[in-house]
Amino acid sequence: MIRERKVKGRKPVSFYLVSLILLIMLSSLFVNKARAVSEAAVKETVSADKSSKKLVYLVSDSRIPFWSIMARGIKNQTDALGYELEVMSAENSARQELENVVKALKNKVSGIIVSPTTSSACATILRFAKQAGIPVVISDIGTDAGEYISYISSDNKQGAYEIGKVLTRKMHQLKWQQGTVGIIAIPQKRLNGQARTAGFMQALDEAGIKGADLKQQSSFSEHETYTFSKNIIENHADIRAVWLQGSNRYKGALRAIEEAGKKDDILLITFDAEPEFLELIPQGVLVGSAMQQPYLMGEEAVIAMHRSLKGMSVEKNIQLPILAISDDNIKEKLTIIKRNVLGITSRE
Repeated sequence: MIRERKVKGRKPVSFYLVSLILLIMLSSLFVNKARAVSEAAVKETVSADKSSKKLVYLVSDSRIPFWSIMARGIKNQTDALGYELEVMSAENSARQELENVVKALKNKVSGIIVSPTTSSACATILRFAKQAGIPVVISDIGTDAGEYISYISSDNKQGAYEIGKVLTRKMHQLKWQQGTVGIIAIPQKRLNGQARTAGFMQALDEAGIKGADLKQQSSFSEHETYTFSKNIIENHADIRAVWLQGSNRYKGALRAIEEAGKKDDILLITFDAEPEFLELIPQGVLVGSAMQQPYLMGEEAVIAMHRSLKGMSVEKNIQLPILAISDDNIKEKLTIIKRNVLGITSRE
């Protein structure tokens, strides 16, 4: 039998083995604890990163279909890129818009996408955002001044010019070129409103057709559209067409035309689109419409913000084309219209 040999002044081998085992066990505990602390720290960092990835969309009035469709495009892209989104509608109120701005700045969001009530209001929003160090992307309307990451817009002047040509061709076909055209416009303080009027008037001038009157919307209600249309018809005996620089209150204009007994004598043409336009244009109830692509605009706004937050280059001005739709091309453009204009996706 081999016995462990004892040497004076030395510890037995078993002592070292036990000590080594204890050391390994303690080391393992320390490593596991350190790993747990490290994992917790990583989770906390990721959580903090997620909480900071919040965008807010300040919109002039989400009750208007154009803006609600744009909001859906924004939501689709924020979901795809992992951002939390809050939509704040001003309900067409300058006071509510300012309150929404203050709330967004207090929440210290990562970025703001804004479709302001007016271009002058946007300048104020940009000034406050700059003071808070929050980047801003403008999606339509525009600004009178201020710093922003990118401005997503439609080519309003060209789009209005193209739909103006659709109308003038129709008037010439009917031999109504001696008649005049009334305009019910969005506020002309807005840059997009100014561009629409300029493009449309260019088309009228080139065709030798005169404008009758221009009335600016303020409440954007159906009653307002009805009243403006009625006044134009009553005050201009030679009126042959009415152009709405919007779409959602078209029924007010149609009612005014019908009540005047002018259903076959006055054409109606619009800007933007409603789902029922897919039927009304082929039926001839509407001559056509200049259709912006709000769903696509919303997506592009988020992409621009995301690129900026990631330190990538961003185009300062991104201008999307407007579709001049009439009975001649509505079938050909139907897929684009459904998704980019009306926000009808394959999931719906």
